[in-house]
Amino acid sequence: MAKKIPEFKTEREEANYWDTHSLADHWDALEPVDVELDSGLEAKVRARALKRVTLRLRPTQIQAVKEIARKKDIPYQTLIRSWVAEAIERERRQDRSPT
Repeated sequence: MAKKIPEFKTEREEANYWDTHSLADHWDALEPVDVELDSGLEAKVRARALKRVTLRLRPTQIQAVKEIARKKDIPYQTLIRSWVAEAIERERRQDRSPT
């Protein structure tokens, strides 16, 4: 059974309470809150959302990417994603340039 969240007289009292208690003990007592995002912010959030894809690479390619990523101190999936983004931009620039 969820514990009731006490009424606090000060922010300090509330901070002290949460320093020694878990929100998990009160989770069921919390009421859902509807949040409406600014349309511009919502569009930015949706634009940044990632979708999982399956990409088949040779084991040697994966190993090479991992080694490069390790040297750059970034996750290898992030490196692959940045390479894809760069290639897309390069192709778009080529499509816009007069031939």
